[in-house]
Amino acid sequence: MSLDEALRQIAGQAGVNHYGVADLHLAHEAIREQGGEEIAMYPFAISVGMNLVHPVVDLLPGRSESGSILYRHYAYNVINTRLDILVSQLAGRIQEDGFSAFPVPASTRTNNEKISAFFSHKLAAHCAGLGWIGKSCLLITESAGPRVRWGSILTNAPLAPTGTPMEERCGSCRECVDACPVHAFTGESFREEDAREIRYDAGKCDQFFASLRAQGKEAVCGMCLYACPYGKRASGKIEHP
Repeated sequence: MSLDEALRQIAGQAGVNHYGVADLHLAHEAIREQGGEEIAMYPFAISVGMNLVHPVVDLLPGRSESGSILYRHYAYNVINTRLDILVSQLAGRIQEDGFSAFPVPASTRTNNEKISAFFSHKLAAHCAGLGWIGKSCLLITESAGPRVRWGSILTNAPLAPTGTPMEERCGSCRECVDACPVHAFTGESFREEDAREIRYDAGKCDQFFASLRAQGKEAVCGMCLYACPYGKRASGKIEHP
């Protein structure tokens, strides 16, 4: 069994819905700027995604405390743990074959000033051809919309890339932009050369979550994720054409 086959088997057994390999050469400068030279040295990334459970996502518009608690538990805590265990397993398997591998946590902020992690899961999935980055700055897939949590493994193992960056397929849709309670999105489409701030003010989300915590509430929103028509189609909320 080849290394690629072994990795895919491990991912499949863990319940992964999306698996891809990204060639990171074209995104080298963006990766270096976000994570530094130690992160940008890896030429490839494995991207793994697990779909969220639709009925849990569909609790979000009600904004009830119980709904927020359930969403936090299943859409963050449970799936993040599953992804973290999986990327650790995949990194270990790669290392067994004599290559380097760096598992990226599913959800860990490492830069409070920029409100970001040291590597973008969305960028890896985008470069692997698994989806496109929408106006919400979320990774949109054809089959599940943005209702996916992602994990990544950086590696120098010579794996074959599974695709190339996809063009945006959002068109004139602004559902995610209009659904945001703090107007954090500008409605600009994703362009690789643009800074994130042109599309998204992460500080507005951060302040909103801080205000919820100050009120003793769950720091949960997710309305941009809920509103996407691709996700609603997957859940059956919108009929397929």
